[in-house]
Amino acid sequence: MTPFDEMNRAFDRMSRNFGRMDLSDFGRVNWGDLDGMRRSGIDIDVAEYDDEIAVVADLPGFSNEQIDLTVRDGVLSIAAERTMESDEGDESGAYLRRERRAESLRRSITLPAEVMEDDASATYSNGVLTVTLPKVTVEEGSDSHHIDVN
Repeated sequence: MTPFDEMNRAFDRMSRNFGRMDLSDFGRVNWGDLDGMRRSGIDIDVAEYDDEIAVVADLPGFSNEQIDLTVRDGVLSIAAERTMESDEGDESGAYLRRERRAESLRRSITLPAEVMEDDASATYSNGVLTVTLPKVTVEEGSDSHHIDVN
């Protein structure tokens, strides 16, 4: 048992004590996953292959236009932002619950190898973003310079 288990039980007691009040916005926190709080809401997988690095990120509910990717100095930055839709039209009803809100997510990943930034590509399908970053190939001897001895 962790101290966070006691916090979850306290939320449960608070929910019971307040009866009909809707406390669902507080949610239950998985305190055991402290890494999840650091991730800024974007779950990723990073894979390194011989010739490329692949980053796969879950971004459900966004469109291609709402996603911004940059790579600079070995850091891939992912940003996604959506705004709340306006409520125009039918005035005969009112929201009883509204959970889909504006959202802004950001995550930066230090890449495990040098990449050719200009050749990076990305696809987005069914809420999954896949970024492919070709690695810089070092040809033997290309990083050295011959010095003549006089």
